[in-house]
Amino acid sequence: MSILSRRKVLALGAAGASLALLPPWALAQDRLDLVATTGMIADAVRQVGGDAVAVRGLMGSGVDPHTYRQTRSDIVAMTRADAVFWHGLYLEAQLEEFLGQLAANTKVFPLAESVPVELRLAHDTYKDRFDPHVWMAPELWTHVVGAARDALSSLVPAQAGMFTANAETHLAQIIALNDYARAVLATVPAEHRVLVTAHDAFKYFGRAFDFEVVGIQGISTESEAGLRRIEDIVAMLVERQIGAIFVESSVSARNVEALIEGAAARGHAVVIGGSLYSDAMGAPDSYEGTYIGMIDHNVTLVTRALSGQAPQTGLNGKLSGVA
Repeated sequence: MSILSRRKVLALGAAGASLALLPPWALAQDRLDLVATTGMIADAVRQVGGDAVAVRGLMGSGVDPHTYRQTRSDIVAMTRADAVFWHGLYLEAQLEEFLGQLAANTKVFPLAESVPVELRLAHDTYKDRFDPHVWMAPELWTHVVGAARDALSSLVPAQAGMFTANAETHLAQIIALNDYARAVLATVPAEHRVLVTAHDAFKYFGRAFDFEVVGIQGISTESEAGLRRIEDIVAMLVERQIGAIFVESSVSARNVEALIEGAAARGHAVVIGGSLYSDAMGAPDSYEGTYIGMIDHNVTLVTRALSGQAPQTGLNGKLSGVA
């Protein structure tokens, strides 16, 4: 299948280099029809592509990409798309075989594979794999945005200038987010800098912002937390007097509740500090449904729950629901 429809090819050929001078609304009829797997990848492509792209995201709010399998409508959408963007690094484990087959006839871009190998963390289960949760560190996410820019520019070279400008705008937002995160998370007292969550999605966050991270489950949500694991974490919570742990929007809270009950049985009160966005973003059309809003929420919530100082409405004054 060609990247662009015959109509789009003819339009681009007729316009030539002058197409780059058209306003965004003039390109609407020739937008690239794209599919992205996760919400984070869809957001990166939308931010860079602007009005020149129409992006369908397969996985919405609360959807776990580790276990997601393609539906019949997903298959139709991906085979008809001008290109498909996915995360890679074995995040979409159940889709990987299909995406490999799809690449024979459709442009397929695994954007997170652009993160340099030396900056990746090892997977805790698979020897030759890496921890895929690179979006948790904004500095690493800049590589993904750069890869989206390069991919879109390869699809429509005449619009490379616009894609580059859009990418620069978004990268500036990510840098501001990273600066905010460093500033507010640094206010969390050293003895409180322990992040206990439902699964091990926050290692990059911990490395970037100097937090000890404890996930009840492993990197993949398919791994199970045994009774011994629960008991060990309960003992740590009691011994170190950790008072807040976190649930995740895309992972069952069952194991977190077991920790709270286990600590209570030993006379130590633990509360849920809030719900973090881990493998999926917030609701569509919400601030938390963007990459910037997702990380702003997490950073602000963690800071405030663990006795640090951060504005309740976050970096851009747009957060809702952060205590």
